[in-house]
Amino acid sequence: MKIDMVCDDDIKPLQRQKVCVIGAGMAGLASARELRREGHDVTVLEQSGDVGGQWRYDPMTDGADPLGAAAAPVKVHGSMYASLRLISARETMGFTDFQFAPKDGRDVRRFPGHREVYLYLKDFCDAFGLMELVRLNTGVVRVALAPGPIPTRQWMVRSVDLGKSDGAEEVEEEFDAVVVANGHYSQPRLPSIVGMEVWRGRQVHSHSYRVPEPFRDEVVVVVGCGASGKDIAMEVRRVAKEVHLVAKSMEEVTQELAKVLSKYSASLHLQLHVERLCEDGRVVFGDGSSILADTIIYCTGFNYSFPFLDTEGAVTVDDNCVGPLFEHVFPPSLAPSLSFVGIPVKVFAPWFFEAQAKWVAQVLSGKRTLPPEEEMVRSVEEYYRAREAAGAPKNYTHDVSLFDTTFMDEFVSKYCDFRSVEKWRYELLVSSLVNMFDNLETFRDEYQDSDSIRKGVEEWHLSAQRAQAAAAGPATTKEQSLGLLEQVE
Repeated sequence: MKIDMVCDDDIKPLQRQKVCVIGAGMAGLASARELRREGHDVTVLEQSGDVGGQWRYDPMTDGADPLGAAAAPVKVHGSMYASLRLISARETMGFTDFQFAPKDGRDVRRFPGHREVYLYLKDFCDAFGLMELVRLNTGVVRVALAPGPIPTRQWMVRSVDLGKSDGAEEVEEEFDAVVVANGHYSQPRLPSIVGMEVWRGRQVHSHSYRVPEPFRDEVVVVVGCGASGKDIAMEVRRVAKEVHLVAKSMEEVTQELAKVLSKYSASLHLQLHVERLCEDGRVVFGDGSSILADTIIYCTGFNYSFPFLDTEGAVTVDDNCVGPLFEHVFPPSLAPSLSFVGIPVKVFAPWFFEAQAKWVAQVLSGKRTLPPEEEMVRSVEEYYRAREAAGAPKNYTHDVSLFDTTFMDEFVSKYCDFRSVEKWRYELLVSSLVNMFDNLETFRDEYQDSDSIRKGVEEWHLSAQRAQAAAAGPATTKEQSLGLLEQVE
């Protein structure tokens, strides 16, 4: 379906909208910057005491609900564990005009720890003066259409100041548009296992995992073989009596995981599928074997959750499919006044969030137009059918896959005129993933770049250095440039 998405600026003057952005993480900050660039009046509501979203490490957990099984929202937003490092190279991250470049005195590694991402987002916020748009310690209670004629599409946003200990009153404000950018790594996604409710041991979700020490000398079962599951299993192995890592099937047991299992066979064991949990503390696996365990850590992912959003059924979350959303951004019946930024996974972030945000900002200003509602609905239905025909489960609806950049390239070409991802960045991404598959323990620190990657990285570093120098004022010296290149070697 080919649709002309750009309108003639001479026909319709650009509109200035009053827009509420929910969340000041990576997607929310990208949205705030693009909306203000387009001339909109922007207010960002952030529930925590600083910007950064999940990248702002919070050592606190909800001790009363370590599983995160209570009704949404969770009491503690953060899900980051202390030792987390990126699995994507920093050169594949960053905004189009504000690269994630190493800075003196900070974590200059290609795969830095979580704090470096947080500091980068703080730098981005400062560089573009976004803090003046952000209200910290502000919880969003309810977002709903304002009473009155539907075509007006005004939204009422009710919030509360969480910084007041004496119980602040709720405040309600009216906005022309709302951009939902609250992330999707807070609300635990739990499996359904027979006996979970009666098992006598400790059950926690990775959302509540921070450090390994609480599991010292225990028998621990880690359910889930994703990136966090493998990270946590290997970390807990150092202090636990033994760790049993549970995979759904042998298809999840990659070459790199097999190497690690062989290397630490005395303390790290592979199990396939949890059949049931017994009241006496036993965990029974798919092959009929069982162990007596102290703790189960569920590394089973997260759910999209918008407990504050009342659309009267226009937008729903069904098995982690948020919909209907045209291009994962606009709900057809409520567009363009309601949009979502940051829903897709396995994309180049924050670059892709920036592209989504630019599209939203330009649609709201009138610079670009959306197709009619019925065409957007038809497009969403066609996407669902194609995913189903390809055998993709519903809960993978927003997994647009880094292994195929077609979706991202087509999106940025149609909706925001961004350039496609450079070939060297894509090559670096694939190279990093292949290295991770081969060397799970060392891929972040030991890697060999091809000539094309090395050339791309060097040019990227020089470009980032020039941009930093221009922002600071004085011209970059040759010595500064050479110093930065030394960090690449």
